Amino acid sequence: MTFADELKSAVTPRAALLVIGVLALQLLFIASYVGALHNPKPKDVAFGVVAPGEAAAQTKDKLAKLPGKPLDPRVLKDEGEARRQIMDRKIDGALVVDPRGTQDTLLVASGGGKALANALETITTKTEGAEKRTAKTVDVAAASSQDFNGLSSFYLVVGWCVGGYLCASIMSISAGTKPPNPQRAAIRLGALALLAIAGGIGGAVIIGPILGALPGSIMGLWGLGALVTFAVGAVTLALEELTGIVGIGLAVLLIVVAGNPSAGGAFPLPMLPPFWNAIGPALPPGAGTWVARSIAYFRGNAVTGPLLVLSAWAVVGTVVTLLVAMRKTRERAGAH
Repeated sequence: MTFADELKSAVTPRAALLVIGVLALQLLFIASYVGALHNPKPKDVAFGVVAPGEAAAQTKDKLAKLPGKPLDPRVLKDEGEARRQIMDRKIDGALVVDPRGTQDTLLVASGGGKALANALETITTKTEGAEKRTAKTVDVAAASSQDFNGLSSFYLVVGWCVGGYLCASIMSISAGTKPPNPQRAAIRLGALALLAIAGGIGGAVIIGPILGALPGSIMGLWGLGALVTFAVGAVTLALEELTGIVGIGLAVLLIVVAGNPSAGGAFPLPMLPPFWNAIGPALPPGAGTWVARSIAYFRGNAVTGPLLVLSAWAVVGTVVTLLVAMRKTRERAGAH
């Protein structure tokens, strides 16, 4: 047998296509992570301004004209309103101007991401210095001392995502050549739901009582973990029903390559480039990270939209998995 014959038998066309797919995923992984995270800069950060009289509009205009437009300032009536909007996650920080002295107050929320809080402090210090003023920083929603750089919520959600797509992948691979049918699809979804419930409470207990990395409701995090895990697993099952083993790669592309760098973990959304800023909230890692931080540091505020996103992924994944299994069963029945 010639070398060419050996090569053809060793590397089938299907295997070659899968290897090319792996190469594409590898390069997309590098491009996505480096593209999103290599040069974080705040852009149009929702920022409150509290000042008396005409000083409010003047301060707002000054901040709006900063080079690179790092801030999107809006005038608020008082410090109490600024604190409420930060806790409601409508703004990321605020400057409270003291007209009686030269020291103002910068309100931040490191629980929403320490990188962004630090960036706001740097911008304010430079801006205030140019006016021969100073700013005292007050952390309205401070990250836990055990939550380095506010990353624990992100890693928690990543763990839940990994559990979801690995569970779905293992169930599909272990089936071998068995054709899909509605009963088998329903059983897989049921098994995934059980894993999601167990993984949700496990992650919540580990990151809360055991490690003390995140405060907040254990029950809330449990529910979030179950939803994230099931949503990711259901989408993976749907992609596998549609495309076979290629669906595993598509799930990695969706969740790991696109979802993780755009989730606002290492750098909150206002610090990401426009593309990643836009897709992050619509993908499970981004929606999950936002809700986890809200539960931990913002009294569970502003979670309706992200929870709807996660629910949509779960419902679509479930429906597509069942419908495709039903269609394939009918096609096999019609062929006999």
